Amino acid sequence: MNEAAPSPSGRVKSLLRTVAPDLTPWRSSREFRLLWLSGCVTGFGSFLTYVAVPMQIKELTDSSVAVGLVGAFELVPLIVFGLWGGALADALDRRRLVLFAEAGLGLLSALLLVNALLPTPVLWPIYLVAALVAAADGLQRPALDSLTPRLVPHDQLTAAFALNSLYRNAASVAGPTLAGIVVTFAGVQTAFALDVVTFAASLLLLSRIRAVPPPTGAEKPSVRAVLTGVRYAWSRKDLLGTYAIDLCAMLFAFPVAIFPFLAADLDAGWALGPMYAASAVGALLVSVTGGWTSRIHRHGRLLLVAALGWGVAIALAGLSGSVWLVLLFLALAGGADQISGIARSTLWNQSIPDSVRGRMAGVELLSYSVGPQLGQVRAGGMAGLVGVRASVWVGGVACVVGVLALATALPRLLSYDDRTDPHAAAVRAEHERAASERAASERATSERAASERAASERAASERAAGPASAEESPAAAG
Repeated sequence: MNEAAPSPSGRVKSLLRTVAPDLTPWRSSREFRLLWLSGCVTGFGSFLTYVAVPMQIKELTDSSVAVGLVGAFELVPLIVFGLWGGALADALDRRRLVLFAEAGLGLLSALLLVNALLPTPVLWPIYLVAALVAAADGLQRPALDSLTPRLVPHDQLTAAFALNSLYRNAASVAGPTLAGIVVTFAGVQTAFALDVVTFAASLLLLSRIRAVPPPTGAEKPSVRAVLTGVRYAWSRKDLLGTYAIDLCAMLFAFPVAIFPFLAADLDAGWALGPMYAASAVGALLVSVTGGWTSRIHRHGRLLLVAALGWGVAIALAGLSGSVWLVLLFLALAGGADQISGIARSTLWNQSIPDSVRGRMAGVELLSYSVGPQLGQVRAGGMAGLVGVRASVWVGGVACVVGVLALATALPRLLSYDDRTDPHAAAVRAEHERAASERAASERATSERAASERAASERAASERAAGPASAEESPAAAG
């Protein structure tokens, strides 16, 4: 007898289960929920400062060069403290390191607020705070990125990254718009003040996460420890492939710096804002329909396809003469970049042992931070030589060629399968052992508390029975 075909409503429900975000980490881990909520709050707050700082510098100087100098002040501290922050993340309690860095970032936002409240705000403190923020972010980011693998089970890491990406992409879409409204109608002072408030709320949430101590025998932070992490990365050709492909994609196909010129070339000045938001919209759509990513096992191949998709979409955006097609291709590029991010993060978290996870997060920070910086230089320089649209499409084509060359040179990346990879198997066993030890410790603590409670109750009963026995003794003697 043939089985009845599923009803239309059943097919819709099945499709929704396939594409909807996997909420398992959110349901199963209290600590992950706290970390996720903290990220939501501070993510939206940080966009307030992200928009307010260049706006304030523009008001003070009316110079695009002065605004651009912010990036120059940020780059070196981010590189230096990113590597050092990775060594600290492997040697200290990661939750405490995140807390201290978050408190420092909140204080720096408060300094921006104080400067903005002066009768005549001063320029140099803004640059100083920008450099210090980059340093604090470099110290915090490796600990933050390596915290999630300690808070959720190994098989939920892909879903956890997708959920983290969900709030980040939502903040990327809505954050600048809300920040622009706040800065325009309430001033930069209000934006900085609200950012300070979000940091306070974030600190409260982070303080409720359980301690995440370093592994037993963790290496003390030092230059030698940093070099040990770099050597580990070099020994893993699959990891090198993720870093190299991401760097290649951002170097050749990250034309954000020339969006104002692209909008002018298309005679669509109104489209500048949508161009900045388009990639975030595409990434957000992937985040809210990314349940399927939890069922992928060959993350190296997924990364290759996504990086090629990014390059093709950027090339098509450069070749398009219609602003609407440009926006469409930029959104598709953002979706491809989001898939690439899921693939990279999952491979990293699944296969890097906890003893070097923080240092690898520092290396990862460089790979996805330096690439866009260099990419903007490439896009601007090439635009001056061959034209704006040519700079965009040539960069996209170069990205495709470079990614294919790297994939050919690093076959270990394409062969990665989390079901059979020995590094992933070792990390999975490490997670299971840690979870078993934590459960045993919690059981022992619970049993000890129950034993102490029973002993206390017996002692109380004996004390209560003591006077009664003393009163009965004379009667019995009589």
